[in-house]
Amino acid sequence: MAIMLSIQPDNPQERLIRQAVEILSKGGIMTYPTDTVYGIGCDIFHKQSIQRILQLKGKSKFSPLSFICPDLKDIAKYAHVSNAAYKVMRQLLPGPYTFVLQGTRLVPKLMLTKRNTVGIRIPDNNICHALLKELGNPIVSTSASLRDDVIFNDPEEIDRHMGHALDLIIDGGIMGLSPSSVIDLSEEPFRVLRKGKGDITYFQ
Repeated sequence: MAIMLSIQPDNPQERLIRQAVEILSKGGIMTYPTDTVYGIGCDIFHKQSIQRILQLKGKSKFSPLSFICPDLKDIAKYAHVSNAAYKVMRQLLPGPYTFVLQGTRLVPKLMLTKRNTVGIRIPDNNICHALLKELGNPIVSTSASLRDDVIFNDPEEIDRHMGHALDLIIDGGIMGLSPSSVIDLSEEPFRVLRKGKGDITYFQ
């Protein structure tokens, strides 16, 4: 049974953020609000937790999983970023984009595709940034859904459909239903892999 924490989106309560991070630090998995949809996540360095998320989502180990970072400086630890890719990200982040990049050795192999790429996000969301600051590690991010075409945007709905498989549900209010736009920056020319909430006219 998942613990439900109601956290203020504009001014996240420190006590509740610490409680959430304590659960993550012990290998827990959670749903949490982003600047697009609710995400399912865990500490990126808990292998068994990543496996639980893959199982919950019905994904293979080579299915794409993303993670969130606090800022661009942090991304360089986990991905190889060309000058052109950095220029794009500097203009668009934080925001509703997932950028696909070549992962470094710091990224767990479970997170990498067959091409050794990984999706990275810097969401424009105060709860995400508070969690990342308190945890000190990136957090896995995949949409709170059981099928790609059915995304849950209400914490109560998430609890009904997948609460049994979660340790924590962070209630940050009702979210949207449009996921992030996914842009492949791992090689040029850059490609739009999915049109979502983020404006993609930059790439057209």
